[in-house]
Amino acid sequence: MLNFVSIGSGSSGNCYLLYTETTCLMIDSGIAFKTLKRHLKNLGIELEKVDALFITHDHADHIKAVGHIANTYGKPVYATEPVHVGIQHNYCVSHKPEAQYIRRISKGERVCIGELEVTPFDVPHDSSDCVGYSIRHGDTVFCLITDIGHVTQTISEQVSMADYIVLEANHDEDMLMMGKYSAYLKGRIRGDKGHLCNKESARLLAEHGTPRLKHVWLCHLSEENNHPELARKTMESVLRSYGILPGVDFELDILKRKSPSEIYHLK
Repeated sequence: MLNFVSIGSGSSGNCYLLYTETTCLMIDSGIAFKTLKRHLKNLGIELEKVDALFITHDHADHIKAVGHIANTYGKPVYATEPVHVGIQHNYCVSHKPEAQYIRRISKGERVCIGELEVTPFDVPHDSSDCVGYSIRHGDTVFCLITDIGHVTQTISEQVSMADYIVLEANHDEDMLMMGKYSAYLKGRIRGDKGHLCNKESARLLAEHGTPRLKHVWLCHLSEENNHPELARKTMESVLRSYGILPGVDFELDILKRKSPSEIYHLK
């Protein structure tokens, strides 16, 4: 059985677990250490059971607890070299991963952790570096893509191969442009290395998702420039225009920003 749970998804902190009976991976660890431990305990998941951490990029909301977890429990941290350098220089990370726990990975190269095979791929974002992860368990492919400045051919290809996808739907374009953010910040979010809006996420799924797609979770919703029901309605509207029906062709859920999701049993 392959299982998935989101511990938090948004600018306040991102953390996801994908696990089987014998292997457990944590993707990002941007939630305060004590809060993370409490959430996992409530879910009946022991932090000690995590086999490895995989980091997408070096912004604080994705790495806040990485060193604390690695050093306390002796867990390896997998990330690209620029991301590891960024972690070491990020003042929001009070505990830096010690050298013996650092594992350097390269985009396109597979890493096998127990039953799971992990392949990082390039994602455009304004961090030191950024990757998404394609994780294979037998014939099943789980894909996580967040903090997406724009859709690339690589991202489109990953979507076309996935059975399950965690995908950023950061903002509603109108809410962002009419909101209180500065012109600079609005430009950053909408830029080629910013974040993906609801409509762009929907078009990505509509144009590159395949009949093998079973479940999509929208992640990293902005608290100021989006709303879960707005994201859902926009997604459903765009997908219907392509003849795709969420809830029929695949399941669609919105991940909570500051609290855990339910545990999803994928297969």
